[in-house]
Amino acid sequence: MSDGSARPGPEPTMPAREPGGSGPVLVVGGTGTLGSQVAQELLARGKQVRALVRPGSDASRLEAAGAEIARGDMMDRESLDRAMAGVDAVVTSAAGYTRHRKGDTPEIDRVGNANLAEAAARAGVRRFVLTSILTCDQTPQVPHFWHKKLMEDRLRELGVPFVALRPGAFLDQVTRFGGDPVAKGKLMWFGSPRIPLTFVLTPDLARYLAQAVDAVGVEGQHIDIGWDRPLGMQDVAALAGRMSGTRIRVRSVPMPFLRIAAAVTGRFNPMVRDMASMITWFQTGKYVADTTRQLEVFGPPPTAEDAIGRLVELLGHAKDT
Repeated sequence: MSDGSARPGPEPTMPAREPGGSGPVLVVGGTGTLGSQVAQELLARGKQVRALVRPGSDASRLEAAGAEIARGDMMDRESLDRAMAGVDAVVTSAAGYTRHRKGDTPEIDRVGNANLAEAAARAGVRRFVLTSILTCDQTPQVPHFWHKKLMEDRLRELGVPFVALRPGAFLDQVTRFGGDPVAKGKLMWFGSPRIPLTFVLTPDLARYLAQAVDAVGVEGQHIDIGWDRPLGMQDVAALAGRMSGTRIRVRSVPMPFLRIAAAVTGRFNPMVRDMASMITWFQTGKYVADTTRQLEVFGPPPTAEDAIGRLVELLGHAKDT
C-alpha cells in the first residue's frame, strides 16, 4: 500500500558492489529477540555468521546454531575493529533505549551506533544493513527514533554502503503488554485504539534483514517495512479474536494520564518521556509505511489477516479456521 506519507529513499551516494562476498556477516544484537532470528535466517541461507556479544552475555544458543562469537561492546572501539576484521557485511538490530538486557543504555543509540558506523568504514564492509525505524526522519521529538535517523546520516557521511530498513511497531512484542491477549481476552494499549498505524512481525523483519545483505540496487536507501495496510489496535483485537475464537477487548490508557506520568516520572527516567513522545506521534495517524519499495525488493508485504493469524500461532494458540 502507498498513501504518499513516506518519502522514497535518497539516490545512492556510494558505489554498489557485487553481492555475496566471501567473508562472514557480523550480526550486532544477536542475543536479542530480533538479532537471534536474523542470525538464524543468515545461517539458513548458508552464510557464515559472526555475532558481536558482550562479555558475560550468554552466547550458547548462537554457538549451537553455528555462529562464531566475537566478544566485544559497541562502546569499545577496539573490540569493534576486532569483530569487523574480514567481514563481508554487517547487520545490526542493537538498541539501547529498550533496556531489555543488562548493559543497555541510551548511550548505545548515540555513541555506540557512531562507533559501529566508523568501525564499518575502517573495515571497508561491502554492505551495512541497519534496523532503523519508520518515520524516524520526521520525529526529532522522539529520541530513539531520531537516533536512527542520525545513524543513517552518519553512514552516508562516512561513505559506508548501507541500506536502512524502517519497520513499524512490532506487534508480536507490543501485544504482550499485560500478558497474552488471547488467553486473557484483553489487549493493553495507549491512546486511541482506532487510529491506524503500521505494524510488523519480528520473524518477517528478520527475514528481510537477512535478504538485504545481498539485495541489489538498494545502496544508500531507506525502505519502509509493513503490511498491506495500517490497522488500529481495535482492528487488531477484532481480527485476532475472530481467528482465535476469543473475544478480545482493548483496554487503553488515556493520553492525559500518560502525559501526567511522563511529566512526573520522566524527570527521573528519560525512557518514559521517550515512549510518551512516541505514543503521541502514533496519535497523529502519520506512523504509516509506504510499502512500494518493500514490494520491489522483498516481494508483496504480508496481509494483515496473514500476519495476525501467524501472531495467534506465535502466541501458542490454534488458529480458528
